[in-house]
Amino acid sequence: MNETPVLPFAGKIALVTGSGRGVGRAIALHFARLGADVTVNFFRNRQPAEETAAAVEALGRRALLVKADVGDLDDLARLFDQVEAAFGSLDILVHNAASGYNRPALEQKPKGWDWTMNINARALLFAAQRAAPLMEKRGGGSIVSISSPGANRVLPDYVVVGASKAALEALTRYLAVELAPKNIVVNAVAPGLIETEALQHFDALKEDGVIRRAVAATPAGRLVTPEDVAGVVAFLCSPAAAMIRGQVIVVDGGYTLPAR
Repeated sequence: MNETPVLPFAGKIALVTGSGRGVGRAIALHFARLGADVTVNFFRNRQPAEETAAAVEALGRRALLVKADVGDLDDLARLFDQVEAAFGSLDILVHNAASGYNRPALEQKPKGWDWTMNINARALLFAAQRAAPLMEKRGGGSIVSISSPGANRVLPDYVVVGASKAALEALTRYLAVELAPKNIVVNAVAPGLIETEALQHFDALKEDGVIRRAVAATPAGRLVTPEDVAGVVAFLCSPAAAMIRGQVIVVDGGYTLPAR
């Protein structure tokens, strides 16, 4: 006798920003496997985003593909306009899109600050403003942002990104309180080092042995995978996490626990 698969997010609508590749793609596909229809958002790289959308549809879900720079308020508004036109409402917002200029503090420039802050932090605030009324139509919803240990710890050449992630975590707490009466649950996830193509943008991590040493220093014995992150994000959007509000869940295999 064949058992019907359990689809805890069947009938749910999810928007995952920056979901063409990497962690965002893993999150989008994870929600699709669990029954959700998904809006796939990208800015520069269309082909991998199209592949993600096709993979969502191959799982039997609806996929909406939207090119938008979430750091630009007009683009962000257009993204939500398209979500509303296609689905009418929203259950889940995952703010995953991120960017940044990786330079030492004394070499940072105003353009890099504005670009990074707008995409990584400001976008969460104004996306939440648009998401909230769409979620109210469904009786509530969930917002999860992807942060970084660099919000609290000092990483090489990470000053502007770290500051933007610290702002994102503060916004997570404020939104969690203000949106709670609307039955909207707000949290964040801070993954440790994930071996994706994004690592190639960090010169300090290209040195021989850096990843090997990171694995050796992780109590779990391996780096975090995009699928690890996706599983925690989905949990935070489930009824089991209803009483987790305004928290930043660290997913790093225990790397930050030992004193060094």
